[in-house]
Amino acid sequence: MKRLADLAELVRAPAALSVPGDVLSGAAAAGALGPRTPALAGASVLLYWAGMAANDWADRRLDAVERPERPIPSGRVRPSVALGVASGLTAAGLAVATAAGGRRAAAVALPLAATIWGYDLRAKNTAAGPAVMAACRGLDVLLGASGGRVVRALPAALTVAAHTWTVTALSRREVTGADRRLPGLTLAGTALIALTTPARPTVLSGAPSSTGCVKRGPFLRLGELVPAVLAAGYAARYGRAQARVLADPSPARVRAAVGAGITGLPALQGALTARAGARLLGLAVAGAAPLGRRLARLIPPT
Repeated sequence: MKRLADLAELVRAPAALSVPGDVLSGAAAAGALGPRTPALAGASVLLYWAGMAANDWADRRLDAVERPERPIPSGRVRPSVALGVASGLTAAGLAVATAAGGRRAAAVALPLAATIWGYDLRAKNTAAGPAVMAACRGLDVLLGASGGRVVRALPAALTVAAHTWTVTALSRREVTGADRRLPGLTLAGTALIALTTPARPTVLSGAPSSTGCVKRGPFLRLGELVPAVLAAGYAARYGRAQARVLADPSPARVRAAVGAGITGLPALQGALTARAGARLLGLAVAGAAPLGRRLARLIPPT
């Protein structure tokens, strides 16, 4: 059991709750929700865990100095095991994606896996790091959309990518702390994301009027509030954490903000899913956020 717990810590297992929402929001936007979607979400989780293991393998020497409690520098997981886990999970994720979605899914999963490894091995500690990580999440959204009209999922992919940029930019200051300019920039980004996310409601039903437009009844208008409420909840929790960094940019506050960004992502994904018309599914996606926060107390997501 202890061995499994160490491996769960290596791959940041609870943080994977923030991953299926990428695929679901992409599938909803592209009109591709269907029997294959859960398998694509599973493939996404496998690739995410692979990236976490590869990250710790690549950072094992740095972690020995800055985070000696991590599984590899503490001696609980051998470097060769971490590399094997990362490689095996990558192969499994690609296989599941291809089996579920065929060539179209593989055409997204392969560059997604390459981008994940590229971030861990080369880009992480460069100026391009946040942009590369943002690309990972954007591609993850498009993986869900691969069975439908992918172009329709581009706004959702860009939204999740923008959020990921803010979290990654903050995460680079988890050890040293940040100056106030960085949390000010990421907080402004979060506000813009929250304001624009519910701005494109989709009408699923209704009788055409004489002008060819769809008449909206009170129930439909009430349903369109769901993405706005979820986006507001996302902004409130993640925004508060960033505001605390703005007031006190210490490493502990930065780490807390990064954790809030990771565990709060399902609320944003839920808003995007609901915006595409799948409102009940959007609420279900957002429901992963409180569970993720509870599990984060057991295994830190960063």
